[in-house]
Formats: sequence, structure tokens, C-alpha cells
Amino acid sequence: MAATETLAAVSGSLGSIGYGLSAIGPGIGVGIIFGNGTQALARQPEAAGLIRANQILGFAFCEALALIGIVMPFVFGR
Repeated sequence: MAATETLAAVSGSLGSIGYGLSAIGPGIGVGIIFGNGTQALARQPEAAGLIRANQILGFAFCEALALIGIVMPFVFGR
């Protein structure tokens, strides 16, 4: 009976744990986007406008994944 009570106590914070795990992917993605964008700007400074526009677009897509990760525990939670 003690194992069932412990499982019930842990299930209340599974959404928070799930969001914490789902935030890893967008965090890595944003780091890759801006790291590679900085390298691209250093190599071709004349293409700064195009590179910056692509960085912002990629950042928006990564942050959309993070927002989906915030919403999913509420959608599928009980």
C-alpha cells in the first residue's frame, strides 16, 4: 500500500518534470542556431541581413516547440 501512496504523490508533478525534459530540445536548438549564425556572420559579414532573418525564423520555431511543451501537460493532464 505504501508504493501506491508514493506513486500518487509523485504523479502530481509529472507535468513539471515533462516540461523540464521537453525544454532541453529547444534550448539546444537555440544554442545551435545562434552559434552557427555567429560563425556565418564572421565568415560573410555582407550577408548579415539574410543570416539574421534566418536566425530569427529558426528561433521562433524553436520557441514554438517550447510553448507546445508548456501546454501539453495541461492538455493531457488529469
